[in-house]
Amino acid sequence: MKIISKISLLIFILPLTCCSQVDFKKITKEVDKTLNGDKPLTNDEIIRGLKEALNVGSKNASSSASKVDGFFKNQIIKIPFPPEAKEMEAKLRALGMGHQVDEFILTVNRAAEEAAKQSAAVFMNAVTSMTINDGLSILRGNDTAATAYLRRTTGVQLHDKFKPVIKDATQKVEVTKYWNPLASTYNSLPLVKKVNPDLDEYIAQRALNGLYYLVSQEEAKIRKDPAARVTEILKRVFGAPK
Repeated sequence: MKIISKISLLIFILPLTCCSQVDFKKITKEVDKTLNGDKPLTNDEIIRGLKEALNVGSKNASSSASKVDGFFKNQIIKIPFPPEAKEMEAKLRALGMGHQVDEFILTVNRAAEEAAKQSAAVFMNAVTSMTINDGLSILRGNDTAATAYLRRTTGVQLHDKFKPVIKDATQKVEVTKYWNPLASTYNSLPLVKKVNPDLDEYIAQRALNGLYYLVSQEEAKIRKDPAARVTEILKRVFGAPK
């Protein structure tokens, strides 16, 4: 049983070592120290710790993304006018529609913030449904393996929830009525890189990418920063501060 426990702990610890040179002797020593202690980690504790990490990380990400300016003032995830349509943006601004374009950019980010409010419950369901095999896959994965699990298990559902919210928001912005005809005309030109005329889909994908980026940042903090381990199970599974 001790050998099995040691293997389990090694599986858990190895993905958390991100340096280029791994000191396997030191890792093994720490595993032995844990196994010989009064309260060795169990597989159940490890899985519960992972679920707690996903729970805390996804809640923080959802809260950050859904607040006012959660997208709009975060330069990493802010949704711009479609980059592949810069010529279209320039044309609209040249026609004196700069204010409408700016209002459009603000509105699509507000739409993403509103849509993100629905993510917490979806994330919670995915965490609750996590199996032991899911947990082991996360343990064997890289530093964003938990985020990848959430993207895989929630991506379609969140996309379907985001689209109606985004569609409702973009229809309120006058500049969107110029999008489809401009995109269609531009795409008909020879030797140009085609742009996606489905504006709502572009915004939905950017909103999802931004949300999962925030989740990945939360996961990284829990793995590497002792101060981010805000519950006892997180402290126990991910290790106390050295």
